[in-house]
Amino acid sequence: MFISLAVTTAVMSALLLVSAGAKSLRTRHITEQMSTLGVPQRMMAFLIAAQVAGAAGAVAGLWWAPLGIAAAIGLTLYFAGAVAFHLRVGDRTGALPAAVLTAASVALVVLRAATL
Repeated sequence: MFISLAVTTAVMSALLLVSAGAKSLRTRHITEQMSTLGVPQRMMAFLIAAQVAGAAGAVAGLWWAPLGIAAAIGLTLYFAGAVAFHLRVGDRTGALPAAVLTAASVALVVLRAATL
């Protein structure tokens, strides 16, 4: 079970860091998408920090379970919020990846709790 947790954590952390990096570059695609979703530019630093903290917490949670569970719950809330923002503006295509990442975050919670 721990191997499944470690693999899921590694994949999620890599995706989070890639996403945070893309947001920090503020490419036209990212800024247009955030504008469409109604996310103010001043929130970008918070979103980047949340993703980096989630990745770091998930990895550190491999050694200290309460931190991993807390990070995974935070990521679940983060991505559930992303789904809500996409659906609010009728962007079902953009909601799908966020929904998959929400499910992966829930899987992190379950896997970490199962390996206590």
